[in-house]
Amino acid sequence: MNEVVSGLAGATTITNLGGIGGTSFSPIVNPPEVAILGITRMQHKPVWNGEAFIATPMVPLDLSYDHRVINGADAARFLSEYIRSLEDLRLLMV
Repeated sequence: MNEVVSGLAGATTITNLGGIGGTSFSPIVNPPEVAILGITRMQHKPVWNGEAFIATPMVPLDLSYDHRVINGADAARFLSEYIRSLEDLRLLMV
């Protein structure tokens, strides 16, 4: 299911391959979009916390964007903020 959302400069699409078991992919920008965020299936991965490995839910995110419209640093900031919002859902309520 694709859903058009705003966030970057212009139309951005979110697409999900997690429902069919995808683990990563390279989403392709289709005009008039300027970016597409690909989300795949969540998996529990071991993460070292300094003392032990903890099973941590991880969701791979793949962002493709039109470099003629979006600066790479802006895309990285957008993705960092999106991840921060997912990690702390209270931020989405503001």
